[in-house]
Amino acid sequence: MTTIFDAPEEFAATALAGFSAIYRRHVRLVKGGVVRATKVPQGKVAVVIGGGSGHYPAFAGYVGPGLADAAVAGDVFASPSTASVARVCRQAEHGGGILLGFGNYAGDVLNFGVAAERLRAEGIDVRIVPVTDDVASAPADSVSKRRGIAGDVVVFKIAGAAAEAGLPLDEVERIARRANARTVSFGVAFGGCTLPGAGGPLFTIPSGQMALGLGIHGEPGIREEATVPATDLAALLVDTLLAERPAGATRVGVLLNGLGATKYEELFVLWTAVSARLEAAGLTIVDPECGEYVTSLDMQGCSLTLVWLDAELETHWTAACDTPVLRRGNAIVTEPATSVIIDADAAPSFAPASDASKAAGVCIAGLIGAIAALLTEKEAELGRLDTYAGDGDHGQGMHRGSLAARQAADVAGLLGAGVASVLAAAGDAWADRAGGTSGAIWGLLLRCWSAALSDETGLEDAAIVKGARLALNGVTRLGRARIGDKTLVDALVPFVETLEREFLAGKPLSHAWASAADVAKVAADATAALTPKLGRARPLAEKSLGHPDPGAVSLAMVAAVGAKFLAARG
Repeated sequence: MTTIFDAPEEFAATALAGFSAIYRRHVRLVKGGVVRATKVPQGKVAVVIGGGSGHYPAFAGYVGPGLADAAVAGDVFASPSTASVARVCRQAEHGGGILLGFGNYAGDVLNFGVAAERLRAEGIDVRIVPVTDDVASAPADSVSKRRGIAGDVVVFKIAGAAAEAGLPLDEVERIARRANARTVSFGVAFGGCTLPGAGGPLFTIPSGQMALGLGIHGEPGIREEATVPATDLAALLVDTLLAERPAGATRVGVLLNGLGATKYEELFVLWTAVSARLEAAGLTIVDPECGEYVTSLDMQGCSLTLVWLDAELETHWTAACDTPVLRRGNAIVTEPATSVIIDADAAPSFAPASDASKAAGVCIAGLIGAIAALLTEKEAELGRLDTYAGDGDHGQGMHRGSLAARQAADVAGLLGAGVASVLAAAGDAWADRAGGTSGAIWGLLLRCWSAALSDETGLEDAAIVKGARLALNGVTRLGRARIGDKTLVDALVPFVETLEREFLAGKPLSHAWASAADVAKVAADATAALTPKLGRARPLAEKSLGHPDPGAVSLAMVAAVGAKFLAARG
């Protein structure tokens, strides 16, 4: 049980502030994350890592010489926002480009991906390496669909050492990708974790059972088996990973990881059996680590990570580093950083707009206010839907994101912004406050939609319909979801197609939108019969069957609000 906190919604930010105060020799606090507190050579590749909070020491605990230059932190189990990723990257960049590392989760892929596009537009060379080490989350022939769990630490350590050695960005990226391709993990849980403020764990495991293939965001395992003695558990973990041993691999880096509530002594007992089984398989163990490295709040359980070493990877795996949690080799000589951190976001400013566009902006702000009111009302319902195969935070994320969007739209309207700027500001605020997959998708959706509008003209019906198509294109391009994957896209595609068809047939926008909203509701309900192919729910397909996708359901809800708004507008 997570019991020490004040306001649950401030848990992650307060924990990061406390961490930064304790480890000020290593890190400096910035909005949305931390950066190294020591000087960095000009031209060095910046390794920036990140993900949701609740996994300490991942990710801030790995910032320091020889490892990461910065870490971005989202709310508990939620991806950091696009704005946070971009903001922290700007603080960490020193002229050598940026390598972005994160676990392969839909929210992280979206937020880090959109941030990378923004940074590239600013002239910064950014490369992305999603970690895909969890063998339980997808078969060997679908490695790109695997999640990143404790293997994050291995890949980040090797990439950080390569960057610290002064290698150029092309080489750091190549080495990081090779490390990822040769890293595998498998874990088990004996008990679920509890979010701050929640009345109970995200999932429970029957007494005497263990869940195999758990996720680190509170997702339950893919199946349950009876608990076994340490020797048998070691055999299960090791043999599962040995099945993917590359030909000729004889040396291995090892990380035995506790998930938050497993005592170190238990891990040490398990290590005796793990090491014996690895050695019996003819493997030489190189610089093993045993302890808590990627946790899941108070989850009881453990995971085993192996990295199949070659000479190049071993050099970087064993290289010196000095971070709050992981220290190796001789001390790295450093000096305190003297650069000034510009941590405040600039006050919002908007291009001049016509009176018609300003009036349309106020209208859009009113619509977003109505959406926020509905999502506040439906928060518990959406959260419940998300517990079947997710971590239960969808309602909370939609509530937080829509409120932030409403506030940003209201401010933009008061400052005289046009309709395109109002909608773009709302999208950015939604993504920044909600975090996670839903925040990234809705931020992207609204910003893409705004590209069809204008600050020089009023709100034109044809532009609204065009914006829907731009929104769909943006979400599918960066989110990679398609019809049948059991995501928001299953409702968004029929909504957009119906809206376009009805409008082109000469129907008024209000009529076309109402028809599209009805179709979206039917499509969202129909996702109950689908099994997920993307995101955290994918490894838990059977648990998801019979329940509609919460992202599709919330999109249909928003579409219905839009229909009522347009009907009232006339």
